[in-house]
Amino acid sequence: MRYEKGHKERTRQRIVDTASRRFREHGIEAEGMKSLLSAAGLTNGAFYNHFDSKEDLAREAITAAMNERLGRLRHWIGSDEGLAGMIRSYFSPRHRDHPGTGCPVAILSAEVARHSDIVRTAYTDGVTEFIELMATQWPGLPHDEALSRATALYGLMAGTMQVARATNDENLSARVLDGGMHAALALADVAPVAAEAALTRAIRRTQTDAKHR
Repeated sequence: MRYEKGHKERTRQRIVDTASRRFREHGIEAEGMKSLLSAAGLTNGAFYNHFDSKEDLAREAITAAMNERLGRLRHWIGSDEGLAGMIRSYFSPRHRDHPGTGCPVAILSAEVARHSDIVRTAYTDGVTEFIELMATQWPGLPHDEALSRATALYGLMAGTMQVARATNDENLSARVLDGGMHAALALADVAPVAAEAALTRAIRRTQTDAKHR
């Protein structure tokens, strides 16, 4: 059977996207290839047309997940809310309750540590890029100090989310998220920026309302 141009690339990307989500939902080891390919709408035989091994796929899936989170960070940096918006979004119940679309660092770190170098390198590259982008949000700090703050902040975020997800006490989980968010905002020192952004939005709304009166 002849397929239209781009079919193989689209099929490969569908496998990667499905693996990126399901590995975060179920874990890399717990997710079987049969169920993963079924979720992608494919048969087992399709796998080896695109990947050499499950480790090869895990590398690609982690890269995709890290790039997704990097895109979200860029979104918040470009918004009025900046780093504060990213932090509040990260510590939300929605993020906690939907790991399949969430931060791979908060869900896969312990498992990645037991995988091959190709998987760990993909993870390391993603974490490094995320931290380096986050560090640009303190332009007044020396680069090493900004990197140190970004590293501490990301570790706080991921660790807090792990605890919030692990507990089966809803109230405790909410307190963990709330405490982590306030600690992260303080570490990031973004409260004044967030307040200024909120004031700017309020002024814009007032101006818009005045135009329509």
